[in-house]
Amino acid sequence: MKIYTKKGDKGTTGLFGGSRVSKDDVRIECIGTLDEANSTIGVLRVKLGSDHSWQPNLHKIQKDLMDMMSHLARPSDAKKENKNPMPVDGAEFCEQWIDELEGAMTSPSDYFLLPGGNEVSALCHVARTQMRRGERRLVSLIKTDEVHEAIPAYINRLSDLFFTLARAEMDKAGVAEEKWQLFLYKRFKLLSK
Repeated sequence: MKIYTKKGDKGTTGLFGGSRVSKDDVRIECIGTLDEANSTIGVLRVKLGSDHSWQPNLHKIQKDLMDMMSHLARPSDAKKENKNPMPVDGAEFCEQWIDELEGAMTSPSDYFLLPGGNEVSALCHVARTQMRRGERRLVSLIKTDEVHEAIPAYINRLSDLFFTLARAEMDKAGVAEEKWQLFLYKRFKLLSK
């Protein structure tokens, strides 16, 4: 079977169940953005090396993203059932890993940071911002069709996770964070004292 089908030459693409939509449809924009984030995670994994302790969790995230994208590609009115697993524990998985990473760091997360630090940290920030864009596209999709509640929760938590991974990498490497501003809720706490 050839990789090219020529079916998309006029600007449409197929969805799960057989219907076709424009390649700039909100559903395709959402899936495409999550695909970009998944590719960035792939670059991050290559940069880390195969024996890095993050590999199993990042591999799980990549597989979960593929499953979520397959579910997002299925409109709610499609007759065909999607048998790919739904990662219903994704948000909790992220929270547990975030807590573990934060517990091992030498300082708390109190500031907005300038993305960078070193190459691994910068890649984590790229993944974080792509997740945020994917989340915005997902909100647009939710306005037009039903989406399983586990997906927006997981995507939201993934951006928090990649922020934490960026910080954890800098902490481990002994690279100082370039702080921008105190988190808003932290500023309000200081003002109320």
